[in-house]
Amino acid sequence: MTKQVNILEIDQVVKQYGRKKALDQVSIKVQEGTCFGLLGPNGAGKSSLMKIISGIIRSDQGTVRVAGMDVRKQMNAIRRLVGYVPQDITLYDKLSGRQNLTFFGKMYGVRGAELKQRMSELLEQVGLTERADDPLGSYSGGMKRRINIIAAMLHQPKLLILDEPTVGIDPQSRNHIFEMIRILRQQGMSIVYSTHYMEEVEALCDDVAIIDHGKVAAQDSLHRLLDHYAVQAVYVEAEGLTKAPVAMGIKEARQEGRGWLLESSDSVATLQHVAQHLSEQGSAVQALQLMKPSLESVFLKLTGTKLRD
Repeated sequence: MTKQVNILEIDQVVKQYGRKKALDQVSIKVQEGTCFGLLGPNGAGKSSLMKIISGIIRSDQGTVRVAGMDVRKQMNAIRRLVGYVPQDITLYDKLSGRQNLTFFGKMYGVRGAELKQRMSELLEQVGLTERADDPLGSYSGGMKRRINIIAAMLHQPKLLILDEPTVGIDPQSRNHIFEMIRILRQQGMSIVYSTHYMEEVEALCDDVAIIDHGKVAAQDSLHRLLDHYAVQAVYVEAEGLTKAPVAMGIKEARQEGRGWLLESSDSVATLQHVAQHLSEQGSAVQALQLMKPSLESVFLKLTGTKLRD
């Protein structure tokens, strides 16, 4: 059995700005070769944590280790292993995409033929080869974000940190970014993916930490979180169904759209009972289905609130 190695270990990290505690005893472990999702609303402390891992700011308490090295004592060595993509685009509009990448590549110590090859490979991956020599100011927001991401990958980091990489971008750019992350994951790169979009975590991540108000509410594999916390439910629409149907196992019923969402301790049994009840009533069924467990219901159960924008 292969021993699991942690590329990132965060232990009891605290960060305070004045009276506001942005991070409160945060502990997280990220296994090597996985895509780890940090899910939480804006203002939850995600960006502060990303900056601490990257050495941009320091924590007030706690320790952070990357590949076994302490960020307080060995940051120069760690910087060669980490690629950090901030939430804000940090590029120069008057330079071309290629010129921006050349600048950041040299900042990471990549030069000459190696830099040219890396730029060529990465531009191809994100679909921007033909636009590489155009001024960045002529790019869409999504194109700029793609360049922003590959600028952090020129030195082939072991750990890639992505802070809200798809905010405000077009669907085409989002698809390019998703495909790149999947390829990097298959190649064995370790990724920390910070977002407030639950569907992105569900699509990309192996493991997840849910963070709210600076605290980690839960951390586990995506599948175990869904199995343990997600609500089982049945959705039903039927002609004349003005009240929630009565069926075995229903914990809560609420109107949703044109039908009813029935939370249940046994969704399969509930679906069968609802189907039988509607058949006996002679009601024409428009929809009757098991609902896929979602991180939205997990977040609601753990925090008592919906994921805020």
